Amino acid sequence: MKTIKIILCTIALAFLAMLHNSAQAQSRDNIICFATIVDGDTIPSVHLNEVVVFWSYMLTEKEIKRNQKLIRNVKITLPYAKTAKRKLDNYERQMAGMSESQRKVMMKKAEKEIEAEFGAELKKLTFSQGHVLIKLVDRETGSTSYELVRELRGKFRAFFYQTFAKIFGYNLKEKFDPKHNSKDRMIDRIARAVEEGKL
Repeated sequence: MKTIKIILCTIALAFLAMLHNSAQAQSRDNIICFATIVDGDTIPSVHLNEVVVFWSYMLTEKEIKRNQKLIRNVKITLPYAKTAKRKLDNYERQMAGMSESQRKVMMKKAEKEIEAEFGAELKKLTFSQGHVLIKLVDRETGSTSYELVRELRGKFRAFFYQTFAKIFGYNLKEKFDPKHNSKDRMIDRIARAVEEGKL
């Protein structure tokens, strides 16, 4: 009698183990995901969030002490560059499909709004903060300040602004190039650290 109970318990446990393994195998076989078919083969694809791989944007204590002024300038000007990007995207969406005359009217209105909202604050920026802002606008938008003015307000206005900026030592055509310019690389590292909340 005891042997029959042991055999029945063993068979029941084996049966339960098979059911458990079968259920696990089925759950692994039924994964739902996006896929692409290439040459008859189905290749699963998973959409991941963007990950920035950067050799090291974190600043050492020595770099922080040596670049305190630049860190302060980036912290002051980065919000303006981010706002410029948001506003530019918004204006581009609004101007899609507009005629050239409608675009000009809209850009004049936008220029007045920006001047009213930020003019007094931007006038208080120091020379070095203005230079950092020009770099950060290029970093955020992918276009130099000169290119943005030329695209949105025309060649004459861009030429006028560039000439006026040159008088005060700025160059609106200056590109943001962290790969080849060490100061731009430091600005980028500081901006990333600020964006991540590390500074």
